Amino acid sequence: SNRRERPRLACLSHFRYTPGPCLAKGALMGRFADHPMAAWCLGAIAFLIAALGAKPYAGSWNDGSRLAAVESLLDRGTLAIDDSVFCKTPQHLIDSGHLPYSVDRADLLQYGTYDKLFVRGHFHSDKPAVVSILMAGMYRPLMWLGVPAPGERPDTFCYLMTLLTSGLSYAVAVGCLWILGRQVGLEPRWRLLWLAAFALCTYAPTYTQHVNSHAMQLGVVAAMCVLLNRESGSGSGGTVLLAGAVSRAPAGSTVPPRIGAMIALGTLAGLGFNLDFGSGPPLVAFTFAFVLWQKRRFRSVLAFSLAVLPWVAAGIGINYAIGGVWKPINMYPEHFQFPGTPFTEENLTGFFRHEPLNQFLYAAGMLFGKQGFLNHNLPLLLCVVAGWSVLRSKAEGNRAGLLMLLGWCGATWLMYAVLSNNMGGGCCSVRWFVPFLAPGFWLLALILRDRHERRSEFLVLAVGGAVLSTLMWWKGPWTMRMVPLLWPIVGVTLIAWGLVAASRRRTPSQSQILEPQRRSLAA
Repeated sequence: SNRRERPRLACLSHFRYTPGPCLAKGALMGRFADHPMAAWCLGAIAFLIAALGAKPYAGSWNDGSRLAAVESLLDRGTLAIDDSVFCKTPQHLIDSGHLPYSVDRADLLQYGTYDKLFVRGHFHSDKPAVVSILMAGMYRPLMWLGVPAPGERPDTFCYLMTLLTSGLSYAVAVGCLWILGRQVGLEPRWRLLWLAAFALCTYAPTYTQHVNSHAMQLGVVAAMCVLLNRESGSGSGGTVLLAGAVSRAPAGSTVPPRIGAMIALGTLAGLGFNLDFGSGPPLVAFTFAFVLWQKRRFRSVLAFSLAVLPWVAAGIGINYAIGGVWKPINMYPEHFQFPGTPFTEENLTGFFRHEPLNQFLYAAGMLFGKQGFLNHNLPLLLCVVAGWSVLRSKAEGNRAGLLMLLGWCGATWLMYAVLSNNMGGGCCSVRWFVPFLAPGFWLLALILRDRHERRSEFLVLAVGGAVLSTLMWWKGPWTMRMVPLLWPIVGVTLIAWGLVAASRRRTPSQSQILEPQRRSLAA
């Protein structure tokens, strides 16, 4: 009986990647893929890419505001940015050529950042303060080693802070996604192509050029993906990583809670809370719901809560200490009343202002418009057409973590669609959605693993994404204009995708031929 079943099982081995000596073709790739250092090596390569693109100056009001708070902490020991070089460039820095902003931005050099708040007689950054304190803590040891103070060499300060925040987060995201791809059972060759699409065919590398909370949150969410996938379980069985191989957990089982993982998850969620007071609170809420529903054990909930609460308390407490209010201080229009301010209640984020039709068009434009998230990250379009078929599959047991993050993405999109009207301001695409790349590529990995017939479509979208990513890298993240050749590139890519999809429908794939056998074995 067992002897007769072996040929049938062997012919279905491509449905799950199981590393071992039986792999003759691509054995070297397989050994590298399963080596513990693989994620570190790929992360180091990503960090090098970020180092090559990082700029030695602030590129906009956004990063100028964040860096002003960090510079004020390091040079004057205060969060007030009244005297920061990022609010008005001193003449001696202009004479020496050590500028906080690009030499081409005379407006920034003269007036500095306008992403600031006038609170209780002082100017403050409109960015959450906890992250600014952490960044100051990262830079202070460098000053002990002889690196110049931020006010003396703002160019050096900008470059190093960009590398240690956005660049390091990009590297962490690349390394974590490699681990995630291994966890879900994506074979090495396609795992590498999938990871290359994330690293080089989206707007992720573009946001490594300057300091920004969104690139940092991408690293946080990517690390959460690894933990959530490992901690997920369901009634139909989850995927677990054991002894270097991907296997199926028995039906009806749940993954036992790991207190260390709950603490790590709470810490990451708390850090994400402070990176963006818009998407951060929903991230904490959705993660807490995951722990409560998935683990259903008091010690897991307690461990997560004890890890996340100090971060939440610090964010709210420092916000209250600065402004004397419980809501984020940048949600009060009176804090934007100072000479030259471009902000009014008409363009501030955090207020209802759309009519029904405009609301629909604006929400759709955030995904598919001239700053749309999906048409600037073309590989993720495959998730739109094939994601549901994977998510509803009974064979995919560990969906809880992914569904939680996708729910968070949807809630954040709807929140910003209702409470904003500027697509995130001057940026190549909606900057608030940068962290969405991590759960989006998690879903994409499942599609590539289970729907082999879709792989050629993925390659077409990745090529178009690579061209678009190169242009975004060239223009940088902070731009008031549409990415050059956006619509021609998107149009050609969609046409090529349609042709490949039409060809696929005429020719049955290997996975389609073997699907009846797989179902009979599963039964």
